[in-house]
Amino acid sequence: MYIIGLTGGIASGKSTITIALRELGAEIINADEISHRIIEPDQPAWQDIAASFGKEVLNEDLSINRAALGAIVFSDPARLQELNHITHPRVMERLRFELDAIRQKNPDAIVVMEIPLLYETHMDRLCNEVWVVWVDRETQIKRLMNRDQINYEDAVKRIDSQMPLDEKAARADRVIDNMLSVEETKVLATRYYIEIKQRDSSIN
Repeated sequence: MYIIGLTGGIASGKSTITIALRELGAEIINADEISHRIIEPDQPAWQDIAASFGKEVLNEDLSINRAALGAIVFSDPARLQELNHITHPRVMERLRFELDAIRQKNPDAIVVMEIPLLYETHMDRLCNEVWVVWVDRETQIKRLMNRDQINYEDAVKRIDSQMPLDEKAARADRVIDNMLSVEETKVLATRYYIEIKQRDSSIN
């Protein structure tokens, strides 16, 4: 099994790459999807979040109001750390479980783990190589403002809560410049994937 860690900054365009790689046959594990599942009502993480942050972060149906929770944690680094202590271990546990399941089903699989905080959580240690999706800071801010309908100040707070994208790119095995068109970005990701697939086949 060959593991690619796919990361980048918030709103840098990771999902575009993931879609292209899934179409090429890669097995995808998405940390954001896992993080959404673990905070569903009556899950242990939901219970801890409700106890720590109170009813103001709950919707009427008792699901987590992610916008309200985000407004709290991205304005207070201590509260963000508190939330991370609740969610990160559970997300990492689930990621490892899904990796093991894929390994048992298909030992020769190429797996892409899309993890926004790959370096911050040290999950890069599980990867054969790391791809970073890169855009410049102003583009990232604009895309985040448009995607989440938030103002400039809030976008900057969220971006600054993560490792700088330039630092991630400097540490990566491969960098995908997502300032290009969607088609050009997909072509580059496809080329990288085929290189790995061909190399992996020659080794086997």
